[in-house]
Amino acid sequence: MSLEQDILAGNNRLAERNRGWLAGRNIVAFNLVSSPGSGKTTVLERTLRDMGGEIPISVVEGDQETEFDAERIRATGCRTVQINTGTGCHLEAGMLAQALTELDPPVDSLLMIENVGNLVCPAMFDLGEHTKVAILSVTEGADKPLKYPHMFRASSLMVLNKIDLLPHVDFDVDACIAHARRVNPDVEVLRLSARTGEGMDLWYDWLRRRMDSRWLAEPASYGERAGA
Repeated sequence: MSLEQDILAGNNRLAERNRGWLAGRNIVAFNLVSSPGSGKTTVLERTLRDMGGEIPISVVEGDQETEFDAERIRATGCRTVQINTGTGCHLEAGMLAQALTELDPPVDSLLMIENVGNLVCPAMFDLGEHTKVAILSVTEGADKPLKYPHMFRASSLMVLNKIDLLPHVDFDVDACIAHARRVNPDVEVLRLSARTGEGMDLWYDWLRRRMDSRWLAEPASYGERAGA
């Protein structure tokens, strides 16, 4: 327990430095978290193609191995840095600091961080982001928010992706939302399909609202967002 506390304390110090670096450049950063296969990369691809000309967007891609997802993002023309964690199951603040040096995102822009697919460890590690966005697909269980409460408690938004598949899967949308709000009463919820485009306009509006300079001026502390 003492070792875990030391690791988290060191990470949190670096995260605060990242937060200050981002704030000084008026860059809003979102940490996209999910289990593998939720469709994070597809959501990002469509977002970049639809909004890339409106808002400058940079991407940090996190995976244990390969650059497959980074290659998909680069194909959209977006500035992208890949972080491979090896045996690690999450990104850490120090990794993001190095990525920011290489990426050098422009001022007054949006930074998307696609974390390693994992609903456990990324919940514990603040990167210096403004908030986490949990992406859950309807091909997963509706009970995920109760099974992994720390992740959904730490996220400001839950995106239910792949809603085009609802007629073909046994997924209770209302129950899933109720479970998420049981662990985080303030969590916002969006329903969309990155494949068909349904609901993506709501996601874009959510991003635009949070690019507002008044929201950027006073980002919540990690403890407040995580419910500590």
